[in-house]
Amino acid sequence: MRILLGTTNPSKVKRFSDLLKGYDVEFVTLKDLAITDEPEENGTTPEENAIAKAKFYGQYFEVVICNDSGLYFEELALDDVRQPGLNVRTPMQMDRLSDEEMIDYYSKLIDTLGGKVSAYYLDGIAVYYHGTIYSFMDADEAKKTGSFYMIGKASSKRFEGWPLDSLSMNKETGQYFVDGSMEESKENIIKDEYEKEIVDFLTKSLHIT
Repeated sequence: MRILLGTTNPSKVKRFSDLLKGYDVEFVTLKDLAITDEPEENGTTPEENAIAKAKFYGQYFEVVICNDSGLYFEELALDDVRQPGLNVRTPMQMDRLSDEEMIDYYSKLIDTLGGKVSAYYLDGIAVYYHGTIYSFMDADEAKKTGSFYMIGKASSKRFEGWPLDSLSMNKETGQYFVDGSMEESKENIIKDEYEKEIVDFLTKSLHIT
């Protein structure tokens, strides 16, 4: 089965390829199809934005996966204007930040919060399958199994497309996400029951076995 991933981020392509490793699927990207149009993302949650993107890119392909995510600091109230949330690359209504600008901005913010925060990513995933939309988001499991530290001092290492991995640290090992491989990095936040939930959602909504 050929599936359009509604992204231009190479790291997200690898992520979904890893999640569906062993299944008979082939991914194509927006770049592969020369799709430059973008949907409006006016949702209040990652799931709502993922659904909007999946519906939009469903105009171009019969099977689509879209993903959106938000970053949340446990030390800040959900409605605190400093909370990254859905605007990780455009915090405080700024213009879109580059990878290095993100590292600089968030390292300074974390320093104002004491130099270390507990953080978690909340994922929203939507599948467009021949006209039908399926979606997934599990905030409780994401927070329970995916919590990690972010600190103000950045590692010198980088993962393209995942700049905040250079500030992120595994709570158990004390290692930066970038100290290991890309696969190990994602295992810090997508693991155990949470990963099983995502794979189960994808295989059911894509009707693959």
